[in-house]
Amino acid sequence: MIVKLIQYIRGYVRIRITGYSPERFLNLCSHHQIRLWGLKPCGHAYEMYLSIKNFRKLKPILRKSNMRIKVLERRGLPFFLNRNRKRQAFFIGVILCLLLVYLMSLRIWNIHISGNYSHTDEGVLQFLASKDIYHGMLKRKIDCEQIVKAIRSEYDDVIWVSASIQGTRLLVQMKENMDMIEEEPKEEIEAPADIISDADGIITEMVTRKGVPQMEAGSEIKKGDLLVSGSVPVLDDNKEVADYQYHIADADIYIQTEIPYENQMEIAYQKKIYTGQKRKALLLEAGPYAIQAGILFHRFPESETYVKKKTLRIGEHFDLPIKIGVKEIRAYTFSDTEYADSEIRKKMTEEFNRFCKELRKKGVQILENNVKIYKDHGNAVAKGTLTVIKTVGETVQAVKDTDHIKGEE
Repeated sequence: MIVKLIQYIRGYVRIRITGYSPERFLNLCSHHQIRLWGLKPCGHAYEMYLSIKNFRKLKPILRKSNMRIKVLERRGLPFFLNRNRKRQAFFIGVILCLLLVYLMSLRIWNIHISGNYSHTDEGVLQFLASKDIYHGMLKRKIDCEQIVKAIRSEYDDVIWVSASIQGTRLLVQMKENMDMIEEEPKEEIEAPADIISDADGIITEMVTRKGVPQMEAGSEIKKGDLLVSGSVPVLDDNKEVADYQYHIADADIYIQTEIPYENQMEIAYQKKIYTGQKRKALLLEAGPYAIQAGILFHRFPESETYVKKKTLRIGEHFDLPIKIGVKEIRAYTFSDTEYADSEIRKKMTEEFNRFCKELRKKGVQILENNVKIYKDHGNAVAKGTLTVIKTVGETVQAVKDTDHIKGEE
């Protein structure tokens, strides 16, 4: 690629030689270090390429070898400039274009922020703007080290940040301490605290870490039943309650229970049918300015608008502050129709699968599916129950029990 570029800049010609001693001609070219390429026979002649500089050295070689030469083609920048020497405006435009690209390459046209979860891009950009870091500023005025220090100072939950310049882009990469992201405040619970049931079912497994279990595997429980007590009795030598140790009850309790499921959808619906009528316009945006080429006026009763834009880029990282795109308006009408049985089953099944997926994310194990799909008064209904194994238990504040302590009246 580089060799071809050099050849184009220097200029070269394609020639044809005829005569009785082509071998002598080629040997003389080799002796005088004249580089030839693309050599191929053409009837009783030969065609080849050579540079302008070497072409000027051929006169004595042609005389010695008694060969004749014909120039078939002239290629390269010198010939292009010679052919267009009267088109001054064109070359001025090319020079101005190159100058504009160079001037634009000196500035930042895109600030890309990644790794931020609790802080929005807009918020970080506003903070950078307050520190005089903005789109369109000169790259030489950007101090990446100062950007890193400013972000670390402003955001306490940012544990790592880097800033770098790639082409006309400023890349800001952040890493947040997810443990510091504020959660919804929870009611503080002090010992003693019990675990009560928040669902009906049959206990399949119970592992108690703190507290006294009040139920066991196989027990049938109702919502509100006490499962684990946070008050642990301390017995004396007579096996009587002498005191209590108070804890916040902690246990893993699993129950088998049934979860109801119901979903419905209308069978009749309005289907969108595109008529094929459309309006299209080209878009050109340069900074805050926008130009639209095309007529978008229409009298469509129903229509949708689609906009597609692309930022012009030179290379991988040189983003220009210019966007081109297309804006299209498509007309459509509505047609009253009904879902086929296969479509109903597919849609209802997809919704049900999403519901089951959310349950599994919460650690729910599905044992049995008793959901049926049927039609009812113009609606498709999916209704039934799921037999599942799930965790159960809600921690609630308990009252200290002193009524049964030995010696108390």
